[in-house]
Amino acid sequence: MNGAELAAYAAHDARTRGRRHPEPPPQYRSEFQRDRDRIIHSNAFRRLAYKTQVFVNHEGDLYRTRVTHSSEVAQIGRSIARALALNETLTEAIALAHDLGHTPFGHAGQDALNDCMRAHGGFEHNLQSLRTVDELEERYAQFPGLNLTFECREGILKHCAVSKARELGELGERFLQRRQSGLEAQLANLADEIAYNNHDVDDGIRAGLISLEAVVEVPLLRRQFDQVMRLYPDLQGRRRVHETVRRMVNEVVIDVIESSLARLRAAAPADIEQVRSQPAPLIGMSEPMREQHLQLKQFLREQVYRHQRVLRMTTKARRVVSQLFAAFMDDIKLLPAEYRDGALRAEGRDGIAGRARTVADYIAGMTDRYAILEHRRLFDPAERT
Repeated sequence: MNGAELAAYAAHDARTRGRRHPEPPPQYRSEFQRDRDRIIHSNAFRRLAYKTQVFVNHEGDLYRTRVTHSSEVAQIGRSIARALALNETLTEAIALAHDLGHTPFGHAGQDALNDCMRAHGGFEHNLQSLRTVDELEERYAQFPGLNLTFECREGILKHCAVSKARELGELGERFLQRRQSGLEAQLANLADEIAYNNHDVDDGIRAGLISLEAVVEVPLLRRQFDQVMRLYPDLQGRRRVHETVRRMVNEVVIDVIESSLARLRAAAPADIEQVRSQPAPLIGMSEPMREQHLQLKQFLREQVYRHQRVLRMTTKARRVVSQLFAAFMDDIKLLPAEYRDGALRAEGRDGIAGRARTVADYIAGMTDRYAILEHRRLFDPAERT
């Protein structure tokens, strides 16, 4: 979608707030295309292929990983962005980048690393995603990181504590002033919620943790299941699951489009700055749909995320992350040379918190299988280093 087709309140390339390090404008592509392309070519993005969404990567080939999750978020986001005349490419870039800082082993890994970092500023994967694109990626001669646009970076930082926001300059201002992000950032955040509810139902059924018959007790699924059974009474197996789930996603997406259009018409923002000054986000579900989506989320929390098989996996994951952190903090000579040298520099500058942050960077960048292998190398006497 070119600039002439975008709504006035969308993010326009020509009016971007720019990059941290000035660069000549790109040739034959837009500023937000450049962002998306840099994200796709980054090391952090490739590692997402081997990072857990819910199920540890090696448990099965067909379960979602962070990279397939990010791709599904991007697809949902682009569909809604086009319907709302928002910037599809920016929405896609934010969606593809939003999990770049996630730890191995999903939320269990994040929680464990946050516990380890509690005395050193904590760990939060949104902030780590921003740190990844701003500092940790090493690809360009002129600057560290990917040097993304302000609009993409604000979308990556979905939420932030006030204490952290004070350290982030203009990117932290909206948290201090209680302002909104741009619409594309709001949309990518909501597409994330839609995507993980959808695929966690699918993966939970595939893993045998829940049955379709159990999950259709949730009203949002019940309507779609009943309709599928009326239309295709003989449909069985995976086709019945997919037909039900895809219809659920379609209903939610249509609701978001129609509800957001109504809010946009009522608020009538003239540009993106008026979007940011609104008292509440303009992209969202209707209240009835939000309640039904929350019911599905609660069902998944009880029946999938707290399932005995998942809890056993997350317990092991937390142990791996915690023990790796303790070992590296105790002896930084165990780190690869570039991280060891970085830890020494950071400790000289920021004290023990600097060492801890570098260790956290190393662990957060690991894939599931690399973390398991590194743990084995350090703690299994029979493992060759």
